[in-house]
Amino acid sequence: MRFYVAINLPFSKLSQWQQVAFNAALLERMLPNYQMFAEHAEFGDFKVLRNQLDLIWQWLDKANRCKINYDAQIAKLEEQVPDPDDFDFLGVFPALDSAMALMSLFQGMQDLESDSLSNISKLSENSVSYYVELSLAQQIDEITPDEEEIVISAQQIVEHPLMQWEIATQNELFDFLTTASENKASCLQAKAMVLEEGLSNLGIDINT
Repeated sequence: MRFYVAINLPFSKLSQWQQVAFNAALLERMLPNYQMFAEHAEFGDFKVLRNQLDLIWQWLDKANRCKINYDAQIAKLEEQVPDPDDFDFLGVFPALDSAMALMSLFQGMQDLESDSLSNISKLSENSVSYYVELSLAQQIDEITPDEEEIVISAQQIVEHPLMQWEIATQNELFDFLTTASENKASCLQAKAMVLEEGLSNLGIDINT
């Protein structure tokens, strides 16, 4: 079972630029999960996702804004989306969340009336909650291996350090962007904020 803790941030209070910047920053914490999966499973091209996120950051630079062919980028990204049924590797789920988050970002930038820009927060949170759930279940199984069913409560997941870090990061990033200037300097600051510890949202070391 995948828990939805629901980090309910008031995204409607942010401008489109602020929402895109928020989501791009969250994706910086999610893409390393896709990279690890792609290397392990020999599926997908991480460089495609990396280049697409870089393109979004360039779009956010109003002084040097680029045009994005959304249909072409989405079609390219669709080829990189893993099917969980094809892999016996739990890393496929955070990889899927990463790809779908990038997909939602492109869709939200293309269609301002959609709810896609609010999905990335949930997808990032979902990656963390699922990872935490599996980790806690494994710890319990190691202590009491004879138990037939392991039940993890939502409270246990919320109180886990990784989930607490996810909640704090999203709130800090949101608060920063509500008053940040819509320019490249703010993008660099947002990116530095989320990458300060050199870890993905699952605590995986980010190769620099």
